[in-house]
Amino acid sequence: MTFSLAGKTALVTGAATGIGRAIGIALGQAGATVIVNHLGRLEQAQQTVALIAATGAKAWAIEANVADAASVTQMVEAVLQRHDALDILVNNAGILLETPFLDTSEAEWDQVINTDLKSVFLCCRAVLPSMLSHGSGCIINIASELGYLGRAGFTAYTTAKAGVITLTRSLAREFAPTVRINAIAPGPVDTAMLSLHQMSPEWVAKESAIPMGRVGRPEEIGGTAVFLASEQASFYCGQTLSPNGGALMA
Repeated sequence: MTFSLAGKTALVTGAATGIGRAIGIALGQAGATVIVNHLGRLEQAQQTVALIAATGAKAWAIEANVADAASVTQMVEAVLQRHDALDILVNNAGILLETPFLDTSEAEWDQVINTDLKSVFLCCRAVLPSMLSHGSGCIINIASELGYLGRAGFTAYTTAKAGVITLTRSLAREFAPTVRINAIAPGPVDTAMLSLHQMSPEWVAKESAIPMGRVGRPEEIGGTAVFLASEQASFYCGQTLSPNGGALMA
């Protein structure tokens, strides 16, 4: 079985590196034209564009702060000026903060919530009118297994990701059947976010202590996104798929 996205146009936020890059490449491999969103990471975004182009797909990069309403509006308008329709939106942009709850400042809380949750609201709000007018569309929101589990020291992040899961369900109920809206809640994935620079060594070790005995690969998340964007997932509505190596079984 093949998953074809030929003729589709996809926007992936936070796609300069990591999971976003892997999703962009996977969508391109399936035949979609991919718009690579980034914020201040032009060189890395251009690398993503080149990797997508190497699959034979078309791609281009656009800078926008997805936590800012005006910036999101300008981004979506620019996409729609170049393409007849935006068929697929992947809300991937996110940041991670490890800090004890009582040491978390209001500014830190706002930064994580705005980047990881408010951005999903803003991007969905910006693209839904055109999808509804076009008569079809697919939105995929990237959550996290920690949105279900919670984790000490990551309260802002886990709260935002739990919000993404619930936002996905609410929007799916409101906009189906015209627009299919689902989410992906990855487990630990081998990206720069999951590193000793971002997380304590103790937590990195715990991430690998799961039934599969390893962290995931970004391309494994990309494959899940391609499936959800394809016609083979046409009966998925408000679902959260969890490629997590058994870290969470539901």
